[in-house]
Amino acid sequence: MDNPVLTHPRENDSVAAHLAETMARQRAELAAIIGRHCRADGPCETPIPGLALFRGSNTATPTCTVVPSVFAIMAQGAKRLQVGDDVYEYDARHYMISSVDLPMSSRITCASAAEPYLGFALMLDSRTLAELTASLPPDRGTLPVDRGIAIGELSADIQNAALRLARLLDAPQDIPVLAPIITKELLYRLLTGPLGARLRQAVIAGSHSQQIARAIDWLRSNLDQSASIDQLAELANMSRSSLHHHFKALTAMTPVQYQKQLRLQEARRLMLAEDHDAATAAHRVGYESASQFSREYRRQFGRPPASDVAELRRNGG
Repeated sequence: MDNPVLTHPRENDSVAAHLAETMARQRAELAAIIGRHCRADGPCETPIPGLALFRGSNTATPTCTVVPSVFAIMAQGAKRLQVGDDVYEYDARHYMISSVDLPMSSRITCASAAEPYLGFALMLDSRTLAELTASLPPDRGTLPVDRGIAIGELSADIQNAALRLARLLDAPQDIPVLAPIITKELLYRLLTGPLGARLRQAVIAGSHSQQIARAIDWLRSNLDQSASIDQLAELANMSRSSLHHHFKALTAMTPVQYQKQLRLQEARRLMLAEDHDAATAAHRVGYESASQFSREYRRQFGRPPASDVAELRRNGG
């Protein structure tokens, strides 16, 4: 029998140090790319399908939005996310994935004018995820329903693919051919990484996560209608108790809590972007009581509707 090859501890330390240095250089390069292509605070769309960049120069108040299925990293800074009662924190050494549309609040926790928060977010295409999942060895047994959001340690493979995708912003003539190839590689790395089960759950036909996603799609498309638990359970092909259990496992909220957050965020958008008054916005999203809307709005966003929208407009919305 051949003698096993033993690796000296110092060699392990050297390899780890080299990897850390390489990843630090890549983060610096990614920060430079984001800085060139996203010069103002806020989100910046890019010519690469599904890719957006973000800049933030201060630790502002939390923003509330519905985050779709997405992969996100940052080259600089740190951020805190809240979904339901769950809080997640991550920085440039970690990545975030969400496998389903989730109402959440987020706050940049580390940024300045000299060293702004610099982020990279790629929307996850469910069709490509499903095609890649079908090519992988099948999961054994039924996948449990995990939270639709997770934070993981950023690996060299994932960071490298993300950086190569970002580099195409400086070579726009290469985007039509190379962006789909690199995006597919990045999705493969996510699916086969430690958080990949969450993404596989969302695209496997008949999985509990996919059943819950159908209920979520109905809620998003029918904000002005009351959420009938029986109707949602029938749509998801689940019992009432199973729907409640799996819905909360995936979103950290009950269906009613989820719909409430959707309604409040859509009402905020209607007031800010379409200049509706509070009563009109409340009615548009299904509230019958203006006073109940105002109470729940203030609880969600910290200010009454009119003053909140005025503050958002002063700060550039």
